Amino acid sequence: MPFKQTITLAFTGASGMPYGIRLLEILLAQGVRVFLLYSQVAQIVAHQEMDLTLPSRAQEAETYFNDCFKAAKGQLKVFGREEWFAPVASGSNPADAMVICPCTMGTLSAVASGLNQKLIERAADVMLKENRKLILVPREMPFSAIHLENMLRLARCGAIILPANPGFYHHPKNIQDIVDFVVARILDHLGVEHTLMPRWGEEDE
Repeated sequence: MPFKQTITLAFTGASGMPYGIRLLEILLAQGVRVFLLYSQVAQIVAHQEMDLTLPSRAQEAETYFNDCFKAAKGQLKVFGREEWFAPVASGSNPADAMVICPCTMGTLSAVASGLNQKLIERAADVMLKENRKLILVPREMPFSAIHLENMLRLARCGAIILPANPGFYHHPKNIQDIVDFVVARILDHLGVEHTLMPRWGEEDE
């Protein structure tokens, strides 16, 4: 089946794994093809924050998330951390956009410096060099001058820095509402339709 667009989604070891998992769920529900990558530390954080055990093998992870979110055949592809023949590693076959959510300061620094030691960093580098959309979702506080300088460097290269800072004007009633606020903003920047929350000035139906 034809997919609306292809998004590379990466989980790294920052706090905020519920944002990444919810984003994956909505992307698949909206008919987007997803190339999923995640770091070893992301597996630790997923277990700590969500009691979620992310499989170490890419094929097992693919099966797990397909079962969880009922993805269509071929809609979700998971790649290993050093799977250099993955399509995300080459500018000849880039995704339409990439999101790193959550994004560690280490990953952000590596991308800002052009380091490509892991597939996540290489995939982000491809987005920048091919002038495709790259969204980084850091969840850190406070930011040091080094963090801010790296973010500024990436913003000047065209990346979108979208910190996981939820608003409260939609009167969240639970943690899921707070998570959905951030995910909704990411989806807006990706051009993916959603009904996670009412927009400013609109009535909540």
